[in-house]
Amino acid sequence: MLSGLMNFLRACFQPRANGHVHTGSDAASGRQDGLLWYKDTGQHFNGEFSMAVVQANNLLEDQSQVESGCLGLHDSGPYGTFVGIYDGHGGPETSRFINEHLFQHLKRFTSEQQSMSVEVIRKAFQATEEGFLSVVTRQWPIKPQIASVGSCCLVGVICSGMLYIANLGDSRAVLGRLVKATGEILAIQLSAEHNASIESVRQEMQSLHPDDSQIVVLKHNVWRVKGLIQISRSIGDVYLKKAEFNREPLYAKFRLREPIRRPILSSDPAILVHPVQPQDQFVIFASDGLWEHLSNQEAVDIVQNHPRNGIAKRLVKTALQEAAKKREMRYSDLKKIDRGVRRHFHDDISVVVIFLDSDLMSRASSVKAPNLSVKGGGISLPRNTLAPT
Repeated sequence: MLSGLMNFLRACFQPRANGHVHTGSDAASGRQDGLLWYKDTGQHFNGEFSMAVVQANNLLEDQSQVESGCLGLHDSGPYGTFVGIYDGHGGPETSRFINEHLFQHLKRFTSEQQSMSVEVIRKAFQATEEGFLSVVTRQWPIKPQIASVGSCCLVGVICSGMLYIANLGDSRAVLGRLVKATGEILAIQLSAEHNASIESVRQEMQSLHPDDSQIVVLKHNVWRVKGLIQISRSIGDVYLKKAEFNREPLYAKFRLREPIRRPILSSDPAILVHPVQPQDQFVIFASDGLWEHLSNQEAVDIVQNHPRNGIAKRLVKTALQEAAKKREMRYSDLKKIDRGVRRHFHDDISVVVIFLDSDLMSRASSVKAPNLSVKGGGISLPRNTLAPT
């Protein structure tokens, strides 16, 4: 009976042909298994890495990237590793825009300051937000719904022995650290999340908007900002940041009753700076689709107890097996469900596992290394290109 239901669902929800994860000339950077794209292993400036992406939405709203080598515009460096996880919502436009522009901004500001810093990362986020706002401003007359598209943004930068974690939204970075006394690997969450389900986030929103009793609302047992969105910080979502984009012809469900006097959502990232220690083994970067099904410690244990090769794919598959179990179905049946319909069972999921090699970590950031650039799903769009309409 279950297989019959799935055939019926697939027939009802035939997605557009242009929605698939791209597998063209970039396929050498990774491999495809249905809706799952993965790169089993690669080498970055500070060690090895593994990546995987599984698509659930009609159009992939998650984007991710690993950039390694020169973090500035010139060969003089500094050298290191950049990781980005961009979990879009309302459409893929914002996450794709971030994937094409954020690292370029970071390189520009790094060159201007001649070093990596919290200020460089913050400026790169700000420039990306301003860049997407200009896209919305341009497209508003012909595509007003782009004002309701946004993205979480999780970034990791390893440079000069320091790990910088910058975050907007509810993607998560988790460190696996060796406890020498016991030999265990401890999970340490490095990113601060901005989701209204967290009491401190609700308190922050209420303190920032003391005259708005409806700034966070419990709706269908889920806390939402203005009853609309779970996250309190993002790139995009300009309909909750600027009054001129919260009006007709934007869909009525996004329009607020009172005019916006100050931005409701913020694009200012929470940034942590962590000096990498010899006992720091790896960092898992993932969109919330993974953390819906795995705890921090469960994910760290999986990485620790299995071969590095293909470990990101293993994390994604474990999450999908948990998603199937929650729906009392087999993983093999879940795999048969096509994108679009698949979103009823799990979210898009992006995972990057970065291993930290202490020998490589100890070398200077001025040591030259070849540049590497891998985009999750093999998607690499020309600059200024947005999703098909």
